[in-house]
Amino acid sequence: MYHSEAPAQAKITGMTTDFDYTLPPAVRRISGSFRLVGWISFWTQVVLAAISSLVLMFALVNLGARSGQSSNPGTGVGLLFAALGLVAVYMSAFWAFRYTRLGRRLRSHDTTKRPSPKDALQALRLGTVISMVGMLITLFGSQALIGSLLGKALAQPQGGTVFVPGNINQYVEAFDIFVVQANTNTLLAHFVSLAATLWLLRIVNRA
Repeated sequence: MYHSEAPAQAKITGMTTDFDYTLPPAVRRISGSFRLVGWISFWTQVVLAAISSLVLMFALVNLGARSGQSSNPGTGVGLLFAALGLVAVYMSAFWAFRYTRLGRRLRSHDTTKRPSPKDALQALRLGTVISMVGMLITLFGSQALIGSLLGKALAQPQGGTVFVPGNINQYVEAFDIFVVQANTNTLLAHFVSLAATLWLLRIVNRA
């Protein structure tokens, strides 16, 4: 009965199903987690980064238009750190996309192409570093931006003082709060990336 070709043909016909069935449960679980969590992290970061990018680009144009007026130096420093934190978000989003590819490779029919547990852990550790560094830079940006707003709030006329036209930069504007909100979105993107990576680390360590 070992010479019958019917079972072999059945295996070839249902190759994907049979192969998935023969994969160890731990590998299937890790592969599915990498793909699901990777896509969630990727799209969340892309959406938040796109919103923050639009706001920060408008902020840079606005800052350049006011270059002839005196401005709080904290604003420029805050925007610089916010921009660097945003670059880190795009790097982190790319790394989240790599998680999805890693999960796909775990289901490869060729065992030589499957990443080892060491490769998966190394990718997750590097993803953690990217998220932590990006979060730290974004926090520096938040401190600088909030400090700039505090300086404006303390310097502007208080009480019932009538508005006097002049240097508009000395007043807190709605646009300033919008920039802080954009930086907060960047910080949230880094948090999502870090949470996703730590969750995947937990899945791998439990396997």
